[in-house]
Amino acid sequence: MKTILAVGALTAAVASAASADVTYTLTNQTFAGFAFSEAATAGSLSGTLTGASINIVLEASVSWTYADDLCVYVAGTPLATGGMLQCGGFSNLSAAQRYFWPNGASSAPGTTSIGTVNFTTGIDMAANPTMSVWIGNGYGAAGTSGTFSGTITLHGVNAVPAPGAIALLGLVGLAGRRRR
Repeated sequence: MKTILAVGALTAAVASAASADVTYTLTNQTFAGFAFSEAATAGSLSGTLTGASINIVLEASVSWTYADDLCVYVAGTPLATGGMLQCGGFSNLSAAQRYFWPNGASSAPGTTSIGTVNFTTGIDMAANPTMSVWIGNGYGAAGTSGTFSGTITLHGVNAVPAPGAIALLGLVGLAGRRRR
């Protein structure tokens, strides 16, 4: 019985850790204009994406990239315009929903962009299993780039545990039963 309780407590601890919002940390990350990195692959998040927070510093700018040009973009793979959500960025990616960060409209190094945007319509990640979350420079003029440090937090979603983590929990349960 103690083993079952221990496995249950471990499972609850993992589940509660997984229920937090997902935060991405950038350290001197440079993005050219319209360059994006896939932060969350399709199927790697669960829950409903209800908002995003940003707390970044623009470390360097080339050709007028602003701090608030750091962009969260929800779209399929391969990356294309016309996604589900664009948060941040001057250039329009023709997403179904588009939002702007509350501040950061300067290209001066040291400019911050800090704030939260709550989306009018949440994105249910289970109902949209082909959608990825991309982070990058939402200012697409030729020759632009921005270097950013700080965090972006996605609200209402959880990281889906890797299959290996789930298998490890199963092994812990089997090992506990074997000791009896």
